[in-house]
Amino acid sequence: MKLASLKGPTRDGTLVVVDRALARAVKADGIAPTMQHLLENWDALAPKLRDVAASLEGGHERHAFDFRQVLTRGEVAAPLPRAYEWLDGSAYLSHVERVRRARNDKVPESFYKDPLMYQGGAGAMMGPRDPIRALSEDWGIDLEGEVVALVGDVPMGATPAQAAAAVRLLTLVNDVSFRRLIPAELAKGFGFVNGKGANALAPVAATPDELGDRWKDGRIHLPMTCDVNGKQLGNPDAGADAQFGLHELIAHAAKTRDLAAGTMVGTGTISNHDLSAGFACLMEARLVEQVETGAAKTPFLQFGDSVRIEMRDASGASVFGAIEQQVISASAGIQPEPRG
Repeated sequence: MKLASLKGPTRDGTLVVVDRALARAVKADGIAPTMQHLLENWDALAPKLRDVAASLEGGHERHAFDFRQVLTRGEVAAPLPRAYEWLDGSAYLSHVERVRRARNDKVPESFYKDPLMYQGGAGAMMGPRDPIRALSEDWGIDLEGEVVALVGDVPMGATPAQAAAAVRLLTLVNDVSFRRLIPAELAKGFGFVNGKGANALAPVAATPDELGDRWKDGRIHLPMTCDVNGKQLGNPDAGADAQFGLHELIAHAAKTRDLAAGTMVGTGTISNHDLSAGFACLMEARLVEQVETGAAKTPFLQFGDSVRIEMRDASGASVFGAIEQQVISASAGIQPEPRG
């Protein structure tokens, strides 16, 4: 089953069921008005929505509409427009290793057993076509392509197996970062806030069964393509080189507290040890350049730049739809022309 949210009439949007081709959709507000309502009442409502999904696939929904058109018009919100909590891990230690190596440091042994995680802002998740807004290009604007799980209620002290049972939906996220703001925040020894912008989710969230055998061990075993201005930055495999699966990350987040239905848990930036896979963020490309040539050459995002993040299955079909965003000045009244 694949689900999405349309913008309005409230901040939480309107829940819709989307077909597997991401072409047709039908409103589900008669069953569950919002994604949050569904996540809080999953056991009772999900079977009814699966019936709608089957009817939609069979061409029997009279009120179905063209999902591609509303997406193009920018009317699709994040599947979960605002979350109770956004907890982002760092499962791909090749990413961490490169960051450390660039400053002549090593990854502590504890990182291989105890996940890194931070709590980010989730009050307003961006839709897949919403622009990345910043007040200055000097902030070091960066994309970060990740996988994220939307969970039901998770009890404090949950095991990874219990966490696995709580995964309701999966999707992609662009975890926008402002790289030049992060070092000063980290130097305070109290995490970061300003170094992270609003995040964007892919158009559609899918139940794990939609991924078939590509979903196992808390990992999606598919490549994720990240483009900047129409040029591929990377195509790393989300299933390879992940030190921790989402089950383990969710259990880690629930170590000392309950997680409410509607919490999102992310994998961190997808990264592979094999450099031929490229990168899912500009910072990592810059770090490799710094180590290999002595200087970073890849620029951070500028106003007018465009980014695209997408995951396709073995047949080439888009699993969640693409995140497509343009970077704009938050203080400007007119958007610049795209550069790519």
